Amino acid sequence: MKITGFEILHADAGWDTYSFLKIITDEGLVGWGEYNEARGRKGLTAIVTTLCESLKGQDARNVSAIEAQLVAHARPVAGGIMSHALAPVVNACLDIKARALNIPVYELLGGALRTRLHCYWSRCGVVRARNADMFDNKLIDAPAVRSLADLRSAAKEAKQRGFRALKTNLLLFDDKGGRMYAPGSARGGDGQPELNVEPHLINAARAQMAALREGGGSDMGLMIDLNFNYKAEGYKRFARALEEYDLTWLEFDMYEPGALAAIRQSTSIPIASLEAVLGRRALKPYLEANAADVAIIDVQYNGMPESLRMAAMCETYEVNVASHNFNGPLSTLIAAHFCAAIPNFRIFELDVDEVPWRNEMLTVPYVIDKGDLILPAGPGWGSAINEDAVRAHPAKV
Repeated sequence: MKITGFEILHADAGWDTYSFLKIITDEGLVGWGEYNEARGRKGLTAIVTTLCESLKGQDARNVSAIEAQLVAHARPVAGGIMSHALAPVVNACLDIKARALNIPVYELLGGALRTRLHCYWSRCGVVRARNADMFDNKLIDAPAVRSLADLRSAAKEAKQRGFRALKTNLLLFDDKGGRMYAPGSARGGDGQPELNVEPHLINAARAQMAALREGGGSDMGLMIDLNFNYKAEGYKRFARALEEYDLTWLEFDMYEPGALAAIRQSTSIPIASLEAVLGRRALKPYLEANAADVAIIDVQYNGMPESLRMAAMCETYEVNVASHNFNGPLSTLIAAHFCAAIPNFRIFELDVDEVPWRNEMLTVPYVIDKGDLILPAGPGWGSAINEDAVRAHPAKV
């Protein structure tokens, strides 16, 4: 079953762009992967194209050999954007292999340990605040978030819809509405490059957690992701200020294992991190430093085989794994197969607020029932890309 070609499709996702890779074989079977060029990854399509060209004539089912070849190509510049480029290619080949055997991908991984995946509502209130005009214009049938009262209502909605946990990012509210504070990734805020913490930021986080707790109730799991927006001193201050809210976890990213471990040791709040750490070699120092309570792994960033190896390393260190699922509809399914197959699964990330045509892009949409994602049972990923739906929503230039 030789690879004869490939195609890349880009789709408008409202405030994002979804990019889908289709690998084509001489026997008519195709496999799908997904990637994302946002936030510093422009040019990723060119690298994916180069890697796919190098695989023409190869048996798509020999995933181990294909992965090894791609790793060899990328060895001088391993990690980073190369990891993001390898992943969709390997994932698409894994889809082909499972389809050729007429089984779900998770059967190739040893079988499903669970068929329902406990989800948390990711970016709760954040999407509705940052893109308030889309909600005001009824592009999405939900209320915009412009105040703490609106945020409280969003948490109440999450509870009513069966979610038992939610995650947010720091929002600052004023008479113009809400905005996300994220200077560390150039997405809002004037704190770059110092990344210092001022009292009003701490107060805003406390008010936000109080509103979410009131709206979601005492049983709602609360998380906040501070990303790369502060230095170690700042994360310690946030942790100290938020301990009273009994968070499920405090999430942030750092490239220094020792500093991350010190913050973990300084607080009673569980620490989740490592979504930006790509591959086992990069992960190892964090595990050795006991730096995080929950390791966040993204199959779209690492590819399924490497993600499984990373999860196995985490299991060795008694660390559970949460999916990082900050991507499109196909990546949600790919992450579901990963989370179904690993023993140390913690919780599944799900963006609930999305453009209404998101699930139309799948031939078989995924199902959320009472806050759980139901594991698909069909061959491959359990779905494929509906190319007509993608082409009906071309990416904005």
